[in-house]
Amino acid sequence: MARNSTYNILMYSHDTYGLGHIRRTMAIASHLLGPRINILILTGSPIAGRFSFPEQIDFVRIPGMIKKTNDEYLPLSIKINARHALDIRKNIITATAKTFQPNLFIVDKEPLGLKKEVLPTLQWLRRCRPETRSILGLRDIMDDAETVKKDWRGKKVYQMLEELYSEIWVYGKREFYDPVAEYDISQSLSRKMYFTGYIPRKTPGKDAVRGVKREIGLVNSEKLVVVTTGGGGDGYRLMDIYLRMLEELTGPPPFKSVLITGPFMPKEKRKDVFRRSRRLGVRMYHFYRQMEKIFAAADIVVSMGGYNTLCEILSQGTISLVIPRETPRKEQLIRARAFRRQNLVDYIPWNDFSPALLRNKIFTLLQHPEPFRKAIAEFALTGIETMQMRLREFRCKKS
Repeated sequence: MARNSTYNILMYSHDTYGLGHIRRTMAIASHLLGPRINILILTGSPIAGRFSFPEQIDFVRIPGMIKKTNDEYLPLSIKINARHALDIRKNIITATAKTFQPNLFIVDKEPLGLKKEVLPTLQWLRRCRPETRSILGLRDIMDDAETVKKDWRGKKVYQMLEELYSEIWVYGKREFYDPVAEYDISQSLSRKMYFTGYIPRKTPGKDAVRGVKREIGLVNSEKLVVVTTGGGGDGYRLMDIYLRMLEELTGPPPFKSVLITGPFMPKEKRKDVFRRSRRLGVRMYHFYRQMEKIFAAADIVVSMGGYNTLCEILSQGTISLVIPRETPRKEQLIRARAFRRQNLVDYIPWNDFSPALLRNKIFTLLQHPEPFRKAIAEFALTGIETMQMRLREFRCKKS
């Protein structure tokens, strides 16, 4: 490849019912961007258009799907047979790759895509563009080991990883969780794996943070607790128990609260959260465009501990209280335990979650934040730096 030619990066993010995949993909894309680099994102996210994309980054929207179970997906909006919707997605993905002619193809999380929809594209690239590097990007933890191994064996994922992928980027630290050991990764496959570290997010300036605090109405040294459920599809219980905690207090709390339900919380549930929040004088949003600003303004963020959310919170140096769900996957619980061992978060098990325990945890974290603040300040998120290094090496070898 000539030194001044354009380098095309195609990214796939299947995006069924949350915000994490598209936000992680956008964070990676914005940092891989450079002179003579074009990035095109294939996404099923129904809210991709709400985000602002920098010049040289664009997206192709494929029909959205909703996960009903770990193996069952239904069309999000269009009323057609699920198999037909998946065929449309598969054809758009393949046609985009053939037209865009990527030098680098990064697949997020699902090795073969949703219901193997990326497999034809991976096979075409291997056959017709062998110089294109195909990368699988995995979050730090997929699920408990037995579930992942059973799933990958059933779908022949191990074989496909050997045959169709140039590298596997693990967006985490091997010391926290080792998928090589947990998921029975072979020696030959492990040689393809790069542990990038966690993916940082942009940090707002002091003026931007002060602006958020003014908007919320914080005065002097008032504390702020932000509660977020990511996409919100399964986040009502977290909001409900937090509001019950406030409702059961005998006096005003020693902190302000902001609740962000997420755009996918069912409408009736969101209405309930809104009515109760208004009665308590608590500010509520269903979607917040620049989460980094409100996380930076917070003293504590209460969340379910998804990969993307924790990276955003840690990037701001903010203390995190996690209530990890345990179905349909256990990855949030495993991550919460791993991060708690490092003093990077505190957490409450899902089955122990109650207004009283939540109140005690929040009050304790506000009064004694030092161990967590120290650990967070010393923690480096190196994911982008490692990926940029790999990209430079790819481009140098093509020059």
